[in-house]
Amino acid sequence: MSTVIQTDEAIVPRLEAAAERVKRAHKAAALVIFGQDVVIERTLITILSGGHALLIGVPGLAKTLLVETLGRVLGMDAKRIQFTPDLMPSDIIGSEVLEDGSTGNQRRSFRFIKGPIFTQLLMADEINRASPKTQSALLQAMQEHHVTVAGNRHDVPQPFHVLATQNPLEQEGTYPLPEAQLDRFLLEIDVTYPDLAAERRMLYATTGTDDRNVETVLTAGDLMAIQRLVRQIPVPDKVVEAILKLVRSARPGTGANPETDRFIAWGPGPRASQALMLAVRAKALIDGRLAPSIDDVIELAEPVLKHRMALSFAARAEGQELGPLIARLARAVE
Repeated sequence: MSTVIQTDEAIVPRLEAAAERVKRAHKAAALVIFGQDVVIERTLITILSGGHALLIGVPGLAKTLLVETLGRVLGMDAKRIQFTPDLMPSDIIGSEVLEDGSTGNQRRSFRFIKGPIFTQLLMADEINRASPKTQSALLQAMQEHHVTVAGNRHDVPQPFHVLATQNPLEQEGTYPLPEAQLDRFLLEIDVTYPDLAAERRMLYATTGTDDRNVETVLTAGDLMAIQRLVRQIPVPDKVVEAILKLVRSARPGTGANPETDRFIAWGPGPRASQALMLAVRAKALIDGRLAPSIDDVIELAEPVLKHRMALSFAARAEGQELGPLIARLARAVE
């Protein structure tokens, strides 16, 4: 027992130092991205947890700028892929080309040319515009952190995170992501319009002559060290029980919640519990706390569960929405 206490005490200074640096990173990003503090925070939660995020929002809300800015602030190499219906898997992961030897004694050989997926922070813009075949090209890299081409394994750089975007308004000519791929995203983050004060600041800042310099707060190595630290944050038993109660109550057919049995067609699997466990730890670190609370579970319930659940026909007929339903389930764990 004494060993555990010593380990907890030893980690406190590291947690405090990491929290200070993450706070600086948040502030640096907020100097460029106006009126999206919640989006920045939840994106940082995703990255600190070692996961991927799905950004839902109409065009023009600085989703691309968010990825570029966080790439600079966190010291990661960032790239962007614009998904289109004619995009092929090889356009993402790369392909092998046949090369002739430079001299007559050398034989021809294949050389792998890496695609844009070989980066540390990848923006998959409008991911639902590409065909399912191309969408699935991301699946292996997101989960296994490597791709396989012609039987050869190619590891992606570390750390590796995908921030994918979707436009919720325009659905014509799109291919909805299958449930198996949606489950790979740690959080679904809604990007909403900025408030009046933020939009006023944005107008002055972006239509003038001043350049907005982005401070680099972390390196990729620093980020990976903080990610390992997040996994060492202790979680109280009551928070673990709240996570289990919430996720299990969101599954229909279990009898845990009558409203769920009536309105939910399918619910979240164990990966939702894992995602929530990591997310509340990262949230605690961002807030400068040494352990997560039940309030963190309630706050992060919707972004963790929303893309892992589907409404039944009866729910849609009655005008039910997932957000309020998840909120009611979350309040029940208090």
